[in-house]
Amino acid sequence: MTKNSSDDGMVVIKKYANRRLYNTASSSYITLDDLSQMTREGIDFKVLDAKSGEDITHSILTQIIMEEESNRNEQLLPVSFLRQLIAMYGNSMQTMMPSYLEAMMANFSENQAKLQEAFAQKTGENPLAKLAETNMAMMRAATEAFIPKTAPAKPAADESEAKAGGTGDELSELRAQMAAMQKKLDQLGN
Repeated sequence: MTKNSSDDGMVVIKKYANRRLYNTASSSYITLDDLSQMTREGIDFKVLDAKSGEDITHSILTQIIMEEESNRNEQLLPVSFLRQLIAMYGNSMQTMMPSYLEAMMANFSENQAKLQEAFAQKTGENPLAKLAETNMAMMRAATEAFIPKTAPAKPAADESEAKAGGTGDELSELRAQMAAMQKKLDQLGN
């Protein structure tokens, strides 16, 4: 590896005190818009404070999201979601949220890729219905885990399994994972 990338292959971006960002791979100054584009292109990078060497990637990515949200007429993150996210800080579930959100985004991306592939192949099946059923079942399981003592959603989920035909194993696995998460939370609460 060269000094332009880290040991794990990520491009190193240095942030200077004057707020300028320097891409060590291209030996050029860049903007937050450039970092946003790099993210969309799947280029891994990390941002380091030039003086201290501290990894500040998280705060830079958060800054990009804030700018994207304020510069557009249509926000990606609804106010209700932002309120729920803020409410999670200091909550016993806070430690579990990052991995849960990562799993949900990975699932969303995977389903998006499957949907695009199905449209490209022009299959006779209705991929939208299967993806919608899977996503709804995941959201029901998440709701059950995050909001205890709600009306049981299992009959509706069982019905969706029957309609989806073949997603039962995935749903069972998701339910087991969510039940394990709930058990851990109950133990933490005691």
